[in-house]
Amino acid sequence: MIDIKLIRENAELVKENIKKKFQDEKLALVDEIVKLDAMWRKEKKGVDDLRSERNKISENINRLMKIKKKGEARSLILKAKTIPEKINKIEIKVGKLAEEIKKMMLKIPNMIDASVQKGKDDSENVEVGIVGKPKTPSYEIFNHAELMEGMGLLDLDSARKTSGTGFYFLKGDLARLHSAVLSFARDFMIEKGFEYCVPPFMIREDVAKGVMSFEEMNTMMYKIEGEDLYMIGTSEHSMIGMFKDRTLRKGEVPQMLTSYSPCFRKERGAHGIEEKGLYRVHQFEKQEMIVICEPEESYDWYDKMLKSTVKFFKKLDVPVRKLECCSGDLGDLKAKSCDVEAWSPRQKKYFEAGSCSNLTDAQARRLGIKINGGKGNYFAHTLNNTVVASPRTLIALIENNQNRDGSINIPKALQPYMGGMKKIGMKK
Repeated sequence: MIDIKLIRENAELVKENIKKKFQDEKLALVDEIVKLDAMWRKEKKGVDDLRSERNKISENINRLMKIKKKGEARSLILKAKTIPEKINKIEIKVGKLAEEIKKMMLKIPNMIDASVQKGKDDSENVEVGIVGKPKTPSYEIFNHAELMEGMGLLDLDSARKTSGTGFYFLKGDLARLHSAVLSFARDFMIEKGFEYCVPPFMIREDVAKGVMSFEEMNTMMYKIEGEDLYMIGTSEHSMIGMFKDRTLRKGEVPQMLTSYSPCFRKERGAHGIEEKGLYRVHQFEKQEMIVICEPEESYDWYDKMLKSTVKFFKKLDVPVRKLECCSGDLGDLKAKSCDVEAWSPRQKKYFEAGSCSNLTDAQARRLGIKINGGKGNYFAHTLNNTVVASPRTLIALIENNQNRDGSINIPKALQPYMGGMKKIGMKK
């Protein structure tokens, strides 16, 4: 949510930002907000004027009583008694207008950073760097799902029976590799000074609305029927929500947290060969990082967080590229975002493995997260970044470390978490 002062003072700038996101259907909202805000301020002034009048009348009543002019005082007392009812009626109008404005404001996208390239969708995202040399071996790289099922380490058929499509059973060494990746990610972030957390895996609706747009809620999240609870799609949802309605002291920022959680997503409309197997699923596990910081420090943190994820994949011997999201591919609350994509030697292309985003003060405004800077309170900036999301990282590991016979080399960074095991192969 942006500052309403920006709409009051520069509505055209807000409209231009909406056009850059190719959300022209929201342009009319800006004019409607301007109109309702003018009405709200007028009614609010009416309440303030009545309160001021009531205070003056009270002063006059006290003065008249002191000089024994009780008749004049009684007349003013009768007049004063009518004011609270007038105030109450106007305050009801003010409250309704404020609620209507807030609903509209929540639909206005965050202001995009000036460095973001204009583009309609993800096809116009911009490659800004490649780390690691993408290799394509001379032998065939097996499909991760078929290979792991053949080894008896993945069971999709049983998962379809228990839970439906989009679920899976990881078994044996593959399940162990999955845990090893997450454990390494946890320790990797702790060494960088981030505090490790395990958050709630469900959140209330007001928190969900604070961390994402309505459209994202509807397309991503599972609602718990009969309860005010949603299953989280990423631990960022809980972690940012932890600071709801809090004012942090200057010395308490930046907040640097890394969190583990399972993630639950509807993932509707999944199509394509890359989504066969473990690529697009309804349940997965993830190590996330979030930062809550001073506004002027947020883009420095954005760069640091992005570098951390790239370095993590380098330690896993997985080549990655950074793909900066264009304006039309940014979520409503994001000011700037960059996807980290892992190399697929089987498909000879990159696929999304994580994303780093700066949301500036959009989430903070929705959730009331502030900093006390000594000379008053102001909204913090929030950022989030994927350290690792499994099982997509498993796919990258299986493909980039696959030998001719289908065995999988375990990267050195993960071997201590696998009991010293160096390779996953076919069971005898």
